[in-house]
Amino acid sequence: MEKTIKLFTALAAFQQEVPVIFESSTGYGYKYADLKQILNTINPIMKKHKLGFTQLLNDNKITTVVFHTLSGESIQSEVTIPSDVVLKGMNKYQIVGSGITYYRRYSLSAILGLITDADNDANPNSKPEAKAPVKQKEKKGNTSKKWITKEQFEAAKKCTDSKLIENVFAKFQFREIEQQEELQEIYNYLKSNNN
Repeated sequence: MEKTIKLFTALAAFQQEVPVIFESSTGYGYKYADLKQILNTINPIMKKHKLGFTQLLNDNKITTVVFHTLSGESIQSEVTIPSDVVLKGMNKYQIVGSGITYYRRYSLSAILGLITDADNDANPNSKPEAKAPVKQKEKKGNTSKKWITKEQFEAAKKCTDSKLIENVFAKFQFREIEQQEELQEIYNYLKSNNN
């Protein structure tokens, strides 16, 4: 650890200064920061604290390296991008590009300790309390959102119409933020290609 003391000192100072990033971002049904927002926020603060980073792509892996520009000290993290993902309406190159962006965002957020999306899992009561009232409300005829099932989620991923995905966001809530983010990426892609 002595070899990285300058890096960790600078990283700790950076973390005290960097804001929560997702608050200014918009997503359909939740808030998150895209890669551009993250970079626009962190780059000036990293420069101030003499930090830098690079993200290397090697086969199906992204290696994120954070370094201290004065001492040369560094830390790194590696993630494997799944190769078996199929998204209807996207060719294999678009799927790979989407995966690279997704994992770059999360790898960078993780290694720097950034908060880039709403973390519903941080509240230990959020999931158990949400499950019981749904059934009671449905019995009373309440039109609150239902939990999306795995089958419904898989069907939604195959949608090629952004309006259908909007309906999914309007009708369902997600137990896993990753599901919501994946569907958001598909929605963003479809929306940008339809305009």
